[in-house]
Amino acid sequence: MEDEIRFFELNTGAKIPSVGLGTAQADPGLFGNAVEAAVKIGYRHIDCAQFYGNEKEIGLVLKKLFDDGVVRREEIFITSKLWCTDHDPLDVPEALNRTLQDLQLDYVDLYLIHWPVSLKKGSTGFKPENILPTDIPSTWKAMEVLFDSGKAKAIGVSNFSTKKLADILEVARVPPAVNQVECHPSWQQTVLRDFCKSKGVHLSGYSPLGSPAWLKSDVLKNPILGTVAEKLGKTPAQVALRWGLQMGQSVLPKSTHEDRIKQNFDVFSWSIPEDM
Repeated sequence: MEDEIRFFELNTGAKIPSVGLGTAQADPGLFGNAVEAAVKIGYRHIDCAQFYGNEKEIGLVLKKLFDDGVVRREEIFITSKLWCTDHDPLDVPEALNRTLQDLQLDYVDLYLIHWPVSLKKGSTGFKPENILPTDIPSTWKAMEVLFDSGKAKAIGVSNFSTKKLADILEVARVPPAVNQVECHPSWQQTVLRDFCKSKGVHLSGYSPLGSPAWLKSDVLKNPILGTVAEKLGKTPAQVALRWGLQMGQSVLPKSTHEDRIKQNFDVFSWSIPEDM
């Protein structure tokens, strides 16, 4: 039997399911159905964020899934993220309370600082005039209080470079459990991955099939990926996701199409041989 790699262990002792459903950038109404389909297919990890604007919609679906006995709360891993306008330590608990209210949950399994950039309250976009001086150590202290309270079972960061992660590790009482970044065969994040591993921080990869907004979005057209997929009788997307698991990171593919959501979950009963 192949090593299925269904979970990774965090530095808190909790297990993070290795494949999660990403929920960014979709039209309203689409992700509710996607989350329901994913959970029924077997996904036990949903990656949310206040910034995505769909946590209320996802909360309604989660409540229905819990009420109908499809899945129990303790069986599902929910991540959310603190947006850049809420970095002031006084705003951090309020932001999580809003997320919990929208998701209709008492706690999240993982709460991340979405970006290492602070923005003015009420501003939209990373325009120079919106950017404030960052004080990540103060924001992190407020995150640690959420961890102590049990409202966030684990805390971490997203889009943090090796340098920024090193800075936070120096001052952290509770070290980050996760650093979530874009990661895939065309952008392997080797230096960051090695650093995370050496510090016991789990690397989680969003856009594991590439990101349409960036130049590195040709992941699935990579000829090596195509060749390996053909040899294994899998799709290039499945090979890219399985590559992530074998590299030791959780992967967060995003789709609102049920057949694609299903395909993206078929990454456990096989593996990429080392000689490929």
